This record gives sequence, C-alpha cells and structure tokens, in this order.
Amino acid sequence: MRKILNTAFILLLSHTAFSQNITLDKIAAVVGGTVILKSDVEMQYAQYLAQGNPADESAKCYFIQQLLTQKLLSQQAVIDSVTVTESEVEDEIERRLRVMTSRAGGQERLEEFLKISILQYKDQMRPGIREQLIANRMQGKITENVNVTPLEVKRYFESIPRDSLPYYNTEVEVGQIVIHPELTKEEKEQFRDRAEVLRLRIKNGEDFSTLARLYSEDPGSAAEGGDLGFMDRTMLVKEFAAVAFKLKPGELSQVFETEYGFHFLQVTERRGEQVRARHILIRIKPTPSSLERAKNKADSVYNLVVEKKMPFSTAASLYSDDNETKFNGGMMLNAENVQSRTTHIPTDKLEPEVFLTVDTMKIGGYSKPALFTSREGKQGYRFFYLKSKTEPHIASLEKDYPKIKEAALEDKLNRTVSEWFEKRRLTTFIKIDPEYQSCPTLKLWVSAD
Repeated sequence: MRKILNTAFILLLSHTAFSQNITLDKIAAVVGGTVILKSDVEMQYAQYLAQGNPADESAKCYFIQQLLTQKLLSQQAVIDSVTVTESEVEDEIERRLRVMTSRAGGQERLEEFLKISILQYKDQMRPGIREQLIANRMQGKITENVNVTPLEVKRYFESIPRDSLPYYNTEVEVGQIVIHPELTKEEKEQFRDRAEVLRLRIKNGEDFSTLARLYSEDPGSAAEGGDLGFMDRTMLVKEFAAVAFKLKPGELSQVFETEYGFHFLQVTERRGEQVRARHILIRIKPTPSSLERAKNKADSVYNLVVEKKMPFSTAASLYSDDNETKFNGGMMLNAENVQSRTTHIPTDKLEPEVFLTVDTMKIGGYSKPALFTSREGKQGYRFFYLKSKTEPHIASLEKDYPKIKEAALEDKLNRTVSEWFEKRRLTTFIKIDPEYQSCPTLKLWVSAD
C-alpha cells in the first residue's frame, strides 16, 4: 500500500491533453461523500500508455485502488486538520512542470501538446496536487511513531523461511576525496575574453543564433541557437537568474560567471514570472598550472591521511570538493537506496573506474591520487578509502542487521497502513461500479460495498 501511494502520485502528463479523447463522466466509485469518475481512471491509464508501457487493461484496477486510497486519506486529513501550505503546492507543481518540460523538449512544445498555456495548466493541476500532498502527509502521520525494536528485528528475520533468505553480492564502503583545479583570475581571463569577443560581435550586428550554434559550449541549447525557452527563477542558477530578470526584452547582458563558466545572454520575451532567454556559454577549462596545483594539493591531503595526521572524514569535510560526499565524512551513499543513507554499495553498482580501483585495495587502505573526469566533464584528482568489504553471502542477522532492520521497519509500516485502511474501509461508505468489481486488488473494497 505504501509503495502504491508513493509511486502513483507522480503524474507526468496532462488531464487536458487526454480529455480530448475522453468524454466519459460515469461514476466509477464513491468514497464517503466523494466521487471518482471513470474519466479519472481512464486519464491515468492514458498516461500509463503515453509513458511507453504496454497495453494492459488490468492496470486500471491499480489506478482505481490508488484513487480510493487517496480519497480515504484526504478525508481523514480534514478530520485531523492535516494541511499543506500553498508554497508546498506551488513547489510540487513547479517540480512536475520541470520534468514535463524536459520530456516534451521545451515549454513551447509542452504547451503545444497540452493545447493550453502553462499558467492555465497550473490552475488545473493545483486541486489534484494539493489533495495528493495532503494524502501523503496524512499517511506520514499514521506512521510517524512506528519504529522497530531489536527484538522485533530478530523475530522478523526468524519468520523468513530459510530457503527464502536474500542473497547479497559483494558490498563495499568507499570514501573519496576530490580536488578540482582552481584557476587564478589571470588564468580565467582567456575564457572571459572569448565570451566578450562573441558578445561584441553580436552587439556589432552578427546573428546571435548563428554564433551560439558555432561557439556556445552548452550542449543543451547550442543547437537551438542558445534558446533556453521560458524559465522561472527556480529553474536557473542564482547568478543567471539575477541577470536574466533585470534585462528588458532585446537587451544584451554583460559577460558574467557561474559554476558552468562565462555566459552572456539576451532576454527575448517575458511572461509574468517567466523569461525566455538565449545565451552563449564558454566553459572554464583547467590550465596545466591549475591541474598541477590540484595534484599537489591532493598529494598533500593524501599524505595527511596516510600518515594518520588527520582522520579521513575530517580531511574530506575540510578539503574535498565533492559536495555529495564531503558532508558524509567522504563516504559514498548507495544511489539506489538514498532514503536509508546506507554506505554499503554492491560492487556491481559502482562506476567502472571506481570498481577497478577498489577491487584491488585492502580494507583500510587508500588509493593514490589520480586524474579523473567527472560525469559532468570536470577534471580533477581524487583518491579512495576502502572502509569495509563484505563477501557474497546469504543474509544473516549478524552481518546484515541494518538491511534486516530496514526491511522489518518497512514491513511494520506497511502493516500499520494496511490496518488503518481496513478500519477506515469498514466505517466508510464505499460504492464501486460493477465494471471494476472483478479487480483482484479491489476484493476487500468491494466487500464493503
């Protein structure tokens, strides 16, 4: 139930877009004093197909169950005075619109698909998103005091049949310290000058779009003549937003710096709290001298750690340039289980370069600083620390207590939510249309009918 609620609340496409093909207004279900229309179910099924999933009519059973649970939660939220703020609703709307805009290939294409403006679509989204957020918060309230004791963890583990115990592949705990080169003002000047030359060429009459296609180093917008489409402040880094929202349409900015390099931009249109801008980016690339300084710094930090003059975690927090790990004592987190913040990572989930390095290391050892290029294309030096390594094995309480505790907690959370729904189901008027009463997932709901 918990997973159903969390995953089903993510809507990526438009009710408006699909409503052109949906003219149904038959009542699919009644929950308390709230109705669920068949068109609501069909709309979610259309979204499911639009995301590339195979046709499967049984999926509609899942969608109506999702809507039933959402209505029960939101109705209880009214009783318990559980609410969300308007800013939370707006933030969620903006987050979803960013995903949708990215998938559509820009705001104009999204509006063309929706056949309404983004502002109109936001107004249509708002009630549904507010209800979804309230339902999520209500579910959180139901489980907020749920925890597991060591005895409950032990009993949970012992309840798993021996032949059903999970098998864990090799896992490691790996830390890293990353040093990126820092350029002096003089070293950066050549990149600023390149941007300034292009800006002056445009100011003197050359075509912005042509120069952006030829020289901009932003792969996301160069092919579009530097056009970024309509964006609000939340979609831009602060330095870029500060410039973009000061300019009048048609005005050309000065060259300015962000974490991505040197830019200049031109606002082409404004629409409420959004601007449409085009820009040219010149990336700052490491110079031989800056790379040498980074290497020397990495070597110095490495020596501090290896000679035990400073703990690895302290060195990471003080010197590492990797914001994803420096505040975690330099330790990498399992990207597939971020919520639990576990540092135990299956070796098959490591980046190939990382795996090749740590595979030959001894526990407690450090690799030598080496030059690398990040996924974002940034060069630097890094070295690794292998904190622990667990060989492949069948789950045991001694070796895998954190994982088993997490599974036991998940099980208890699910049971808590299920018990809550069972009580609410028995005391709430629920009517489900015969068309859906054959759904296996709705058998318990139908029995309350």
